Amino acid sequence: MNELFTNVDWADIWQATLDTFYMVGGSLVFTILLGLPLGVLLFLTGKRQLLEQAAFYNLLSFVVNVLRSVPFIILLIVMIPITVVITGTSLGVAGAIPPLVVGATPFFARLVETALREVDRGIIEATQSMGATTRQIVLSALLPEALPGIIAGITVTAITLVSYAAMSGVIGGGGLGDLAIRYGYQRFQTDVMIVTVVLLLIIVQILQMIGDKLVIHFSRR
Repeated sequence: MNELFTNVDWADIWQATLDTFYMVGGSLVFTILLGLPLGVLLFLTGKRQLLEQAAFYNLLSFVVNVLRSVPFIILLIVMIPITVVITGTSLGVAGAIPPLVVGATPFFARLVETALREVDRGIIEATQSMGATTRQIVLSALLPEALPGIIAGITVTAITLVSYAAMSGVIGGGGLGDLAIRYGYQRFQTDVMIVTVVLLLIIVQILQMIGDKLVIHFSRR
């Protein structure tokens, strides 16, 4: 093993793997906390929905689309001053989380909106006919019915965050991406590059398997 991977420091690989999990896990939590209500709001204010507000929806939709359209590598650089204000640094795990959250939140919000749109409208109308408030409809009907779709959206977002976290290595964000760039690319250590890529693929596969199992578990049979 050591003869095949002469440049690989396995202690560094282990730490970089942990850093990647910290970045993806931390940013995913904030992405869900921000993106879920944003997606619900997009759905509720959309056309023919409970709180239809065309002007507000168009404005909110425009902001979400703008944030989604900014390439993540550009977002990393643009957000450096804001990241420094929030975390005190633009480097390492802490410096990577704010741009990860900003990049993933609008993406996840759209997935939530799509999942909610797939809920049978008859369920909403039946809940309304029983005198339920908008809050009760959201909590008791919409979110439970859309749960499999939302979990699938969380899975897709988590996998996207893995690629974003790897990309943050360009500005010293830490994790496997940083290791791949500093050693695999800049120092031409191919063995380091291979190990980091394989580990990223394994992480993605694990996330996808967990997500698929949860979707099946919460789906109605």
